Amino acid sequence: MLKILLINFWKLSDMMRRIIFILIFPFILINVHGQELICNVQVITQQIQGTNKQVFQTLQTAINEFMNNTSWTGHNFAVHERIECTMLFNLKEQLGVDEFKGSLQIQARRPVFNSSYNSVMLNYVDNDLHFRYVEFQPLEFSETQHLSNLTSILAYYAYIIIGMDYDSFSPEGGTPFFQQAENIVNNAQNAAERGWRAMESTSRKNRYWLVSSILNEDFAPVRDFFYKYHRLGLDMMHEKTNEARNGIAEYLKLLQQVSRDKPDPFMFYLQVVLDAKSDEFVNIFKESFQDEKTRVFALLNEIDPSHKSKYEQIIR
Repeated sequence: MLKILLINFWKLSDMMRRIIFILIFPFILINVHGQELICNVQVITQQIQGTNKQVFQTLQTAINEFMNNTSWTGHNFAVHERIECTMLFNLKEQLGVDEFKGSLQIQARRPVFNSSYNSVMLNYVDNDLHFRYVEFQPLEFSETQHLSNLTSILAYYAYIIIGMDYDSFSPEGGTPFFQQAENIVNNAQNAAERGWRAMESTSRKNRYWLVSSILNEDFAPVRDFFYKYHRLGLDMMHEKTNEARNGIAEYLKLLQQVSRDKPDPFMFYLQVVLDAKSDEFVNIFKESFQDEKTRVFALLNEIDPSHKSKYEQIIR
């Protein structure tokens, strides 16, 4: 019966399909149980002129449903345990009726224990966004093959976000999900679009290099820092502020270790973590003791000189 309904749906005109989609979609959402993510999806298209804008609203709705209603881990998540994230699609070019290029900004957050504060885990821009989308066409994803560049990108970042969340609660707890992301990369090696292959980025900054760095044993201290910083640092700030802050100052030495060892010349994963945490470091240590402020500023300035002007707020 469902198959017959779907076949007849695709025989309808575009206008009739749009009307049906708008009428039934709210009821579909009501009956779908939430999964691991609470993902806010936005599709921006100001740079694309003279085209049917309704397709982008439909796309936004479809991505929102795909991200929030897919079971990514098979684990049971209570509503308050779901991971908050944002995906901002900035579409800049329409190359054909169903082909788009642009960038994707991904941000993921984690609540801090016994507080109303959410800590940013990931704040990253992917400039290799390139995909095809036919309005109302279901978004399909396979763990064993590359069916669609759009759904492969969505699933890849879903697993990166979930992996980082798990890493923040247990030592290297996110490994199974990072391996899922790596599997998506491997499946996409013959894709026409960029972002999946090692040789496409001389600066080692794309989807291939991100998950490769995370799983690289040389970057293990960064993952160790990620766990200790969140679970033994931020989550303890409400109980023992000074001790937790002092612990974070010590955990920063793990990042310093990787920076000095230089597993690769671009230190991509380390920089991704620093980009997400730089503002938070300032807020944590600007209320610290002078000696600790001085030590932390010197360390951060060594490993992350790109944010030097920001870190100067710590010692002012």
